[in-house]
Amino acid sequence: MALSSQDVHNLLEQTLACRSPAEWRQMKEKCRGTFSGSLIEHLHPPKPGSQKNEICEILCMWMLEPHERDALVAKDAMEHSEPDYKPLVEIYTLRKSTQLFLIKQAYLTRFKRHMDQDIISDSSHSFQKILAALATSHRSHQAETSHHIAKCDAKRLYEAGKGSTSTTGSIDESIVLEMFSKRSVPQLRLTFSSYKHIYGHEYIKTLKKESSGEFEESLAVVIKCMHEPAKYYSKMLKISMKGGMKNRSTLSRVMVGSMEVGVENVKVEFQRRYGIKLQDAISENIPVGDYRDFLLALANTPFTCSSTMKL
Repeated sequence: MALSSQDVHNLLEQTLACRSPAEWRQMKEKCRGTFSGSLIEHLHPPKPGSQKNEICEILCMWMLEPHERDALVAKDAMEHSEPDYKPLVEIYTLRKSTQLFLIKQAYLTRFKRHMDQDIISDSSHSFQKILAALATSHRSHQAETSHHIAKCDAKRLYEAGKGSTSTTGSIDESIVLEMFSKRSVPQLRLTFSSYKHIYGHEYIKTLKKESSGEFEESLAVVIKCMHEPAKYYSKMLKISMKGGMKNRSTLSRVMVGSMEVGVENVKVEFQRRYGIKLQDAISENIPVGDYRDFLLALANTPFTCSSTMKL
């Protein structure tokens, strides 16, 4: 069953009328039951750039189950001539191992390929190296966290910056990649907190202080997303809103993704960082229309942090 213009208008009216998280969940269930057969088609509109396609895309992203949406986002990120690794970073750092398993299954079912293999088929980019390490971690790590291990790893990270063998940057890549492959995401978060406690500043600040290469820049993005998701998403929202029509798909993905980490946290960080409310920034930067109305509805709905972040 295809989504007609009237379908889109009706869906928008009904979803904008929802106010509570429970109402939004009920509306999503109704939408999925009615339009599930046409979602994939409208996630990749045939004529990008129009406001109609923008609202179709974000409505469909919103309607999909999170693991189905992530599988499609991952595939789309890798299909470009220059892959966009940030959506993959979001998936591998902000999803539980159980959720990542469902994402991979959805990817395999839809595309008849293994997501991990597609990501690391050519590990020439630093993002790919880090993602490969995180993929290994999700398959093998222990769920418990240890403050002792975190302190030891923080010291190893400090030493990795002092004894680098890299010719282009400041960090010993092998130590970082080994750590990322053996530690869970919650354990890595604890390590970065321990680093700040021991050395008095964030590890990312260390990366920026040194002569950064591609690996250090990629690592900083991964750590920001993993350790401070509200800051990461607020920055991504600001960038994508300023990017014009070419960044609308990014804006849709990031806006829906911010709901997964707690949109209220993102709103607070956005206003603290940029001195303007997220809703006001949307109104100023996005043309009047259904797409802007839906973004504002997402920003105004009092969602709480989802189980995605309880890693």
